[in-house]
Amino acid sequence: QVQMTESGGGSVQAGGSLRLSCVASGYAYSFTFVGWFRQAPGKEREAVAGIYVDFDEAEKPEIYADSVKGRFTISQDVPKKTVYLQMNNLRPEDTAVYYCAAGHARKIQEFGFSSAQFGYWGQGTQVTVSS
Repeated sequence: QVQMTESGGGSVQAGGSLRLSCVASGYAYSFTFVGWFRQAPGKEREAVAGIYVDFDEAEKPEIYADSVKGRFTISQDVPKKTVYLQMNNLRPEDTAVYYCAAGHARKIQEFGFSSAQFGYWGQGTQVTVSS
């Protein structure tokens, strides 16, 4: 049973920064890709950033939504089984609940980076950016 646990959310002013963490536990690396998603009130869940966590695909580039390119950075600490989302220059429109999720790289490559391709989800962490 894979468990994903997010932390690091909070409230900041526009232009500020936050770093989200996602720890995976209770598994033996049964997935090869980790993504960050967000969902704002009244909106659909959207993909934010993704990273390959399988050793054989580690050289593949990270994936970012256009809205966060240049501001957000996804990274991982393999021994700690942790994926981070560094968020800089935050904007009010970044306000949402942020979720991390684990899936299989082949499904993402075939069907796209969308929530339907991920089987394991965390409980979410709230990020609020005020103007």
